[in-house]
Amino acid sequence: MSLPVKPGYAPMEARIVDELPVGPQWQYEPKWDGFRCLAFRDGDSIDLRSKSGQPLTRYFPEVAAALGALRASRFVLDAEIAVPLGGAWSFDALLQRIHPAASRVAKLAAETPAVLLVFDLLVDSHGKDLTRLPLVERRERLESFAKANFSPKHGIVLSPATRRIAEARRWLSGRTGTDGVMAKRLDQPYRSGERTAMEKIKRKRTADCVVGGFRYATKGNVVGSLLLGLYDDDGILHHVGFTSSLSADERRRVTPLLEKLVGGEGFTGRAPGGPSRWSTKRSSEWQPVEPTLVVEVGYDHFTNGRFRHGTKFLRWRPDKAPSQCRLSQVAEARAATRRPRSAR
Repeated sequence: MSLPVKPGYAPMEARIVDELPVGPQWQYEPKWDGFRCLAFRDGDSIDLRSKSGQPLTRYFPEVAAALGALRASRFVLDAEIAVPLGGAWSFDALLQRIHPAASRVAKLAAETPAVLLVFDLLVDSHGKDLTRLPLVERRERLESFAKANFSPKHGIVLSPATRRIAEARRWLSGRTGTDGVMAKRLDQPYRSGERTAMEKIKRKRTADCVVGGFRYATKGNVVGSLLLGLYDDDGILHHVGFTSSLSADERRRVTPLLEKLVGGEGFTGRAPGGPSRWSTKRSSEWQPVEPTLVVEVGYDHFTNGRFRHGTKFLRWRPDKAPSQCRLSQVAEARAATRRPRSAR
């Protein structure tokens, strides 16, 4: 491609905090329940990439076709791919699209077409790099770009934005089908790969974790619990807890997949402990696996380097790279709660 921002470009990331930041320097946007996506178009060439840089184009042919139908033939958009289903956003329907069979993908694309929710413009229709501009200017140019190009029939939508804290709180309540709120600094440029100009406020505490191992159930030859890990700043994977709230069907489905990964290095830092008074010898033995799978879990408390209770399995995250699952997810959330109110 001849675009100034090309595939492989790392999207701007967010710090996870517990409260909405307040002040005239902030813009608020809904947090959608989907896959982060950078969309590149240069003439007839269209490329969709996940947050981790993985190609998404083949899984969402209807989105690629919609981008190809726009009037502008050159641009780079930062957006979210989501699937509307039954009046809400369905992450389960989205996960089904990551399928190896092209026929299955085509069938689902026709039955449950995805929508591209666009919230930033990195390269305009003239091929100009906008990433050095502050958000307030990029948003103005995005709105002009959307007015000239977007149409509801395309399945490409301008994601709303506001500077009104009351509107942000309404989004945070979840009554509008949102998963939380993104707060972005209006005066900052697009900081590729950094967490310095954007904050994420979720409606519930969740974390994306690497599966570094598993334990078998006390009965049957199925997985009983997934052992969770997070990377520190030195790239060391530490065991931080477990989740055992998988359904019976999910246990049967995931057991052969995990068994194929057995023999990997597992955790390179803190590792799971041994037997306890609540476990049998078999259930305490754990199997290290290649750290390639990512799972999102819900949790109540994280202290002293681990989840204090068992976490709740929420979903698999094939769109996330294991290296993106870092201790900073939970450290940043805790730090936000300790900040003096005057500093927020």
